This record gives sequence, C-alpha cells and structure tokens, in this order.
Amino acid sequence: MKKITDLPRIVIVGGGAGGFELAAKLGKKLGARQKASIILVDSSPTHLWKPLLHEVAAGTLNSYEDELNYMAHASDRGFQFCLGSLKKLNRAKKEIVLDLVLSDQPDETIPQRVLPYDVLIISVGSVANDFNIPGVKEQCLFLDNRKQADYLHQHLLNKLLYLSCQKISEQTPFNIAVVGGGATGIELIAELHYSIRLMANYGLNILPNSVSFTLIEAGDKLLPALPPRLSKLILDELERLEVKIYTSERVNKVTEDGLFTQKGTFIPASLK
Repeated sequence: MKKITDLPRIVIVGGGAGGFELAAKLGKKLGARQKASIILVDSSPTHLWKPLLHEVAAGTLNSYEDELNYMAHASDRGFQFCLGSLKKLNRAKKEIVLDLVLSDQPDETIPQRVLPYDVLIISVGSVANDFNIPGVKEQCLFLDNRKQADYLHQHLLNKLLYLSCQKISEQTPFNIAVVGGGATGIELIAELHYSIRLMANYGLNILPNSVSFTLIEAGDKLLPALPPRLSKLILDELERLEVKIYTSERVNKVTEDGLFTQKGTFIPASLK
C-alpha cells in the first residue's frame, strides 16, 4: 500500500458547484481507493450554492441552514480539505502558495503555506464585471459570494429601519435598482419585492409604495438566452409586481443618486 505522501496529488482550487462536485467524485473514485490524494482548497470552510445568494441577500433564506461543511464531506468522500485562498502559482516547481488566513486572535491566524501538486485544477468560478463603468465599484453592491450577500441584506435592513423611523407622511422614496435582466437579476428583484412587502405586513413602519423597484437590461429583452415567449411571461409578472423595466438601456455611469444610461436616461436609486 502506498503512503499518502507517495500518491499523485490532485489539487482543486475553488469549492463552488464545479470544484466541490469534482473533488467528491475524484475522492470516491481515486482518493478512497488510495490511487491519488485529492485536495480541495477554498477560502471558506463551508459551501453555499451560488444561485441561492439572491435569497440570502433578500433575507428569505438562512444561509447557515443550507451551507455544507467541506471538512465533514471530505471525510466521507475520500478527499482532503485545505482552508485558504490562492496567492501565487509556480508552474515550474508545480506548487501553489496559499495566502495567510487572518483571525481576530493573532495566535489563531493560519500562516502562508506552500502546497505541491501533480495535477492542478483551477475552479474559482466567475465574478461580476463592472466593465470599468465610472462609479460602479464605489456605488454598487455585488452578489458574488455569501459575504457580499450578507452585506447587501444588512445594508437593506439598515435602509428600511432608517425609513421606518420617519413619519409615514414624511418618508422619502427608497428606490432599488438592479442591473442585469438575466436569471440572477430577475430572481433578486423578485425576492427583494417579496421580502420588503413581507416586512411591511409584519409591522415594519413603512408604506409598501414608499419602496420602488427598477430592473435595467442592456439587451432588447429579459432573459436574452431564453425563447421570447418565456421572456414575455417574466416581463408581464414583474410589471404586475409594479417593477419598472428598462430594456436596451446600457448603464454608463453611476452616482450616489442613481444610474445614467447611454441614451441619457437617469434612473434614481438609493440601493444599486
């Protein structure tokens, strides 16, 4: 029987849907049979399926109930888990450098480490593209990971609580704008609509009409990858919810007060 240190090392960087499933399958096929050492690297100790982030942001899903612990799954599926984020890759030496993992307590900080590999798989997923549009980085919230989803949710709550402290007759308009009419943008704005209406029904001192919703899409229709019939059904449902829809409008500037499009349209927005 080979020692673990003698086995080929397959390192997978990124524990998203692709990397996590690959590690489990390789672990079962190779790791459990001691044909290879499978190592999954991720910057978080737990996995949350990215398509659920819009529900976390809206507050309709408790992320801690739906997360999966990498270490627990690793022990059952024949792979190892290593906490860290990729800092450097040395292809000549066939090794990666993992950045240090900071902690509030200095003696709990995990130092920088070197991880050798025989086969390296990069599966870090995608992130939102700001296209270098002025003001996007400074003024917009993003939804690429749970940390950002949790922040968006807390930011939303703070805005609503501030609004609820005002007299009903003096409440200022709270405009929410979502850029991107694909699946995530549509699901996010629908969940936000549902969540805010629910909080108002539960006694939050806000008028539902004080909050408005706007969806902006650069293409000529929502869900551009799907057939026009489905796009029209989604459009009709969002309009029923009184979501204002802009299609064929490309954002080219964002300020604290809202968004400007290439056509010269200004869309006021408190949360972007």
